[in-house]
Amino acid sequence: MASNISSTSMAILALALALFVQGTLGGIICEHLDQDTCAFAVSSSGKRCVLEKHVKRSGEEAYKCRTSEIEVDKLKEWIETDQCIKACGLDRKTLGISSDSLLESRFTEKLCSPQCYESCPNVADLYFNLAAGEGVFLPKLCEVQTNPRRGMSEIRSSGFVAPGPLEAAKFTVASPALAPC
Repeated sequence: MASNISSTSMAILALALALFVQGTLGGIICEHLDQDTCAFAVSSSGKRCVLEKHVKRSGEEAYKCRTSEIEVDKLKEWIETDQCIKACGLDRKTLGISSDSLLESRFTEKLCSPQCYESCPNVADLYFNLAAGEGVFLPKLCEVQTNPRRGMSEIRSSGFVAPGPLEAAKFTVASPALAPC
């Protein structure tokens, strides 16, 4: 009987230890990342991490890593490498990411380089989605990178935001406003 209690206690202890170790080591939680690893990271839950700046009462700036609401389909538990950050022309202390950077020819040149676009899937996915939000297809922008003026004019003149899946479905059904009376 004593050996049954002992083996049951050992099994419970082993399970508790396994759960503790998995919770401690088994994933990326944005709020646990420091400012040098936060930007361009994806948590274990598949959400992007964002670096936020706060000003303390003393006036000192402090940075915190937070989990955003932006989900990444294919990447989880990802912290972008220093090689990718450099190859893509990015900065670890980026506080916000804007599609405006796609208008800068130096940035798009680095983003579209094979060292970035083909080797850094997290960065490529992020900027692919940012470009799509502006109605621009990033592979096409990279293709016209040989003529930067054409690429920039394509972004500036787009003015059209690509519809999401639900919006696109609305346009495939005849609208009462367009139907004959």
